[in-house]
Amino acid sequence: MENRIFGLETEYGCMAPEHEGFVSPDAISVKVKDHIFYSDRIGILDIHYRGRDEPPGNGGFLFNSGRVYIDMGHIEYTTPECKGLFDLVAFDRAGDRILQNALKALGLEKEASFLKNNIDHFTGATFGCHENYLIRRTVPFSTVVIPALLPFLVTRQIYSGAGRVGSYDDSFYYYGREDRDEVYREDPVAFQISQRADHIVTEIYQWIQFSRAIINTRDEPLADHNRYRRLHLLMGDSNMSEYATALKVGTTAMVLNLLEQKIFPQDVGLGDPVWAMKVISRDPTFCWILERKNGRTISAIDIQRRYLELAERHLSGMDEESDWVLREWVRTLDDLERDPMSMGDRLDWVAKKWMLDLFVASEGVDWNDPWLQSLDLEFHNIDSNRGFYYDLERKGMVGRVLTEEQIDRAGYEPPQDTRACARSRVVKALAESRVRYIVDWDSVYLENEHHLSFRDPFETYEEETTEFVEEIRSASVSSPRPMRRRLQ
Repeated sequence: MENRIFGLETEYGCMAPEHEGFVSPDAISVKVKDHIFYSDRIGILDIHYRGRDEPPGNGGFLFNSGRVYIDMGHIEYTTPECKGLFDLVAFDRAGDRILQNALKALGLEKEASFLKNNIDHFTGATFGCHENYLIRRTVPFSTVVIPALLPFLVTRQIYSGAGRVGSYDDSFYYYGREDRDEVYREDPVAFQISQRADHIVTEIYQWIQFSRAIINTRDEPLADHNRYRRLHLLMGDSNMSEYATALKVGTTAMVLNLLEQKIFPQDVGLGDPVWAMKVISRDPTFCWILERKNGRTISAIDIQRRYLELAERHLSGMDEESDWVLREWVRTLDDLERDPMSMGDRLDWVAKKWMLDLFVASEGVDWNDPWLQSLDLEFHNIDSNRGFYYDLERKGMVGRVLTEEQIDRAGYEPPQDTRACARSRVVKALAESRVRYIVDWDSVYLENEHHLSFRDPFETYEEETTEFVEEIRSASVSSPRPMRRRLQ
């Protein structure tokens, strides 16, 4: 997918036994972060403030050009900027392995666990999976991108949802389809297809700390502001399935390609997108019937087909990865329409529901049993020896789109076709030097006032980086001790 840059940010839950003398989940996250930078030495820590809430040492860039840092007590991993769809999936899974390897090296893997999920049944905490897509400023964001994108994002959870037991609150309101009377009922939801749907409260919002929105409107491109904007999505689930991750990101990128060409689906606007997210997630029949702005109804699958038909008509033949997305998009919608439960080899929510259905039947428990909540969480355990998803993977019950070699390489080497490659070279050089620095996504500054900008994420900056690395080495030779003057 040559004309798109994308990346993922994953917040990990941490579980630790509650016995005297054992460190807390927050402390475990800090220990793992420190081990990555001080013991594994696969990156460099920030030595400057990154905003008011990220002090020096809170995190840093890795040699694969991603980031690991602490955010509100939990550990977070961000992939580098990718142009290749399967590259992105590989870097996403590499983050899981980096954290798990550190946990194992610390001797904590038998008692503590990192979970790649979005909810904590016991504390009510939520964890995000944020998606980032570079888009061109030639298409108006507020008046074109947001309204044309919302119906797609709301309905794509039918294949990108990670599944969850229960719901966020004890009850919720819904509108009867015939008389539109507001009805109140006790919440009977045993299983939902999305972990995030219950926690999204508005369509758009700027500050993610105060309101979870479908689309974050903060304009922070981390690139040339005149050419690019970064679309920041908050509503997606964290996927264990490589296939689901690839399909989620790939279809979204294809829709953005359509919008940049000013190609929009007709008559798919939803009356209440936030409400529609909950309706889809909670529908036990998997019919997913939604109300449009004109008062008529349409299924989530039919909305997805509107976008798919345009993508097939205008985007076929762009490259191999795009054609893979189109083929799998068709296959997925056809299978969802025929029998959603046939897709346990590809979709997280289906695989999880199949596992839980089997457990309920064999043990004779009901869906309110706390045991199911524990199984729900263990599905997302990133320890390949303990996580239920990886058990399915070992048994050949879920499909792969990656090789082990791709994932291993992504743990140490950056993408070779974006600016991430240049930043990785600089980070490796700084790791061997004693020069003070500021490293960010789009720039690097040295204390001697030399700097290098990466304003275009599509560029690799080979010549500029070679010269800059030489500058780092020269500055390091002339500075046998770390410089004391503080960077401004």
